[in-house]
Amino acid sequence: MQYDSIHTTEELAEFCEAISEEPVIAFDTEFISDDSYRPKLCLIQVATAKHLAIIDPTTTQDTGAFWNLLSTPGRTVVAHAAREESRFCYRFSGKPIAGLFDTQLAAGFIGLEYPASLATLVQKLVNKVLPKGETRTDWMRRPLSRAQIQYALHDVTDLIEMYTQLNAQVQQLDRVEWLEEETDRLQQKVIDGETQENWRRVSGCSGLKPRQLEIVRQLWKWRESRARESDRLPKRVLRDDLIVELARRGTTEEREIKDIRGMERRGLADQYEAIGAAIQAGLNTPDNELPQRPRGTRRVVSPMLSQFLSTSIACISRQQKLAPPIVGNTENVRELLGYELDRRPNDPVPALLKGWRGEIVGKAFRKILAGELAIRVADVNENQPLEFIDS
Repeated sequence: MQYDSIHTTEELAEFCEAISEEPVIAFDTEFISDDSYRPKLCLIQVATAKHLAIIDPTTTQDTGAFWNLLSTPGRTVVAHAAREESRFCYRFSGKPIAGLFDTQLAAGFIGLEYPASLATLVQKLVNKVLPKGETRTDWMRRPLSRAQIQYALHDVTDLIEMYTQLNAQVQQLDRVEWLEEETDRLQQKVIDGETQENWRRVSGCSGLKPRQLEIVRQLWKWRESRARESDRLPKRVLRDDLIVELARRGTTEEREIKDIRGMERRGLADQYEAIGAAIQAGLNTPDNELPQRPRGTRRVVSPMLSQFLSTSIACISRQQKLAPPIVGNTENVRELLGYELDRRPNDPVPALLKGWRGEIVGKAFRKILAGELAIRVADVNENQPLEFIDS
């Protein structure tokens, strides 16, 4: 397999110039994220109609030219399950990938398995079997062996062919706008994860009082800063359960902080003062600036109705040639039922009532709840034997 090997900033600039006019660029990344604050980019594989290349970020140092190319409109960028690739692009260019075509996502929009692995789709679409020999490779170690490089290149060599097939079927089903909408939503979700405070995701904090929630927020901010400085996973710096317990107690006394079981760990001993300062910041926050507790649960919706509509997602999806997991899940159904049956002021519109989901699922669910749509057994021999009919 012939390929270019790029190791310097100058070589990368020349390569980006060479592929800048290509209408389709396929790429993949190798990274490690075992115990670092953010995943470490270890390798970039690129394929176009005329080029195949490996970019080594460990020697190139500055890969900005590549990410700036991908974030500039004017081409289709093909990747598979591109969450981390989108994250890298935003981190290094400050923008999302322009013209992204995610093969995993596209497969869901034509009714194939979702989320499907790259190996699964390559086998289904290209009738090839990807090698599996380097799944446990430490991609930071150098030099990379020929087998490791060949393994990495196999992740991109079929992407353009997969794109051609998937794109044709997406267009045939008239779902280009749906795919673009979902791609934008998922990239925005990645950006929000990089830019917004996600302290409410601290496990166990939902039942705390507003003052305690503010302490959680301040401790979360301290943990993020400490994790960034030490390049460690945030939960390796301070576990969620310890944040919640510190917030419950609300003490700034070093001795009382130390006495909490789990706080005696080596690595926290020199941080008690900083932790106390974060707690004090939470205690000093004015009442009118405290975060609000999540609103209480809505009135109980019939479990049978919730289960029925969750099953209905699969039925509607199959009728529409969509992979059910891409449409929604049980939590989405509960959200819709709460909105329709127990709506409160300022409730956000549920996901199942917005965009393409609203067209496919939302309208059908509203007709079901109004008694205007019925379900019947259409063919007991089919994998999906049910269908909806006007009642």
